[in-house]
Amino acid sequence: MPRQSFRLFRPDAIGSPVVVASPHSGRNYDWDFMSATVLDGDRIRSSEDAFVDLLLEDMPSLGLPLLVAEMPRAFLDLNRATEELDPAVVRDVPRGSVANPRITSGLGVIPRVVAQGRAIYDGKISRSEARDRIERFWHPYHAQLAALMDEAQARFGEAVLIDCHSMPHEAIEASAPAGRTPEIVLGDRFGAGARPDLMDALETIFTDQGFRVARNAPFAGAYVVQNYGKPARGRHAIQIEIDRALYMDEAAMRQTAGFDDLKRALTDAFARFAEVARGKDRVAAE
Repeated sequence: MPRQSFRLFRPDAIGSPVVVASPHSGRNYDWDFMSATVLDGDRIRSSEDAFVDLLLEDMPSLGLPLLVAEMPRAFLDLNRATEELDPAVVRDVPRGSVANPRITSGLGVIPRVVAQGRAIYDGKISRSEARDRIERFWHPYHAQLAALMDEAQARFGEAVLIDCHSMPHEAIEASAPAGRTPEIVLGDRFGAGARPDLMDALETIFTDQGFRVARNAPFAGAYVVQNYGKPARGRHAIQIEIDRALYMDEAAMRQTAGFDDLKRALTDAFARFAEVARGKDRVAAE
């Protein structure tokens, strides 16, 4: 199994209520897991948000903490609730105990499939194995994320989580006419996860940079945004999905020439957004 749940990169000085996280960029595919899957080393990575942690590695220089997953999404999905267990991949889970489209499609907390519906296992894992993964990796990650949100709110009066993901290009091709597919999708669960002005500001920043931006379609956010986005309590959560075609060759699983440009754009966007979030706090405090 992976040795740890996450890596945390803290800034020398926290300068904003913004917390940045990447729950799906883990790439520690250890021998035990790879010996249990029927997929090879390339196919198992197809559901990974490859290189997103590297795109974000300058966040601490902006005064923003960065939390990134260590284990891969195919092993455990940190953007799912612990009860989202799939009876088709975990033994002794009653069918229908928790039913939603994510589980039905094989994307519960213990995923059954990767991209294009490829099965991860030939059979099922035990309920005890599922519980062990959740206890050893899910809970520590979310305990740390909750602590970062607590710290931000204690210091600034509110906390703003930006949860960063990448989306397969094929997943968005059908969402709009050719040449108009979104390159950035912002999700706040249709207004439930964040204050509207924060979404407006982030959309404006990315649009000003020349990106095609959409809201909540085709991705509105899952467990993380739902759990951490509580605007009435001073906690906001926005999911960012980035088109992988901007920075990587998905088939070859390698960075392309666009990687460095996108990294600079994201760093600039987060710097501008951190100023917005901090400014709103000052206004509120006054």
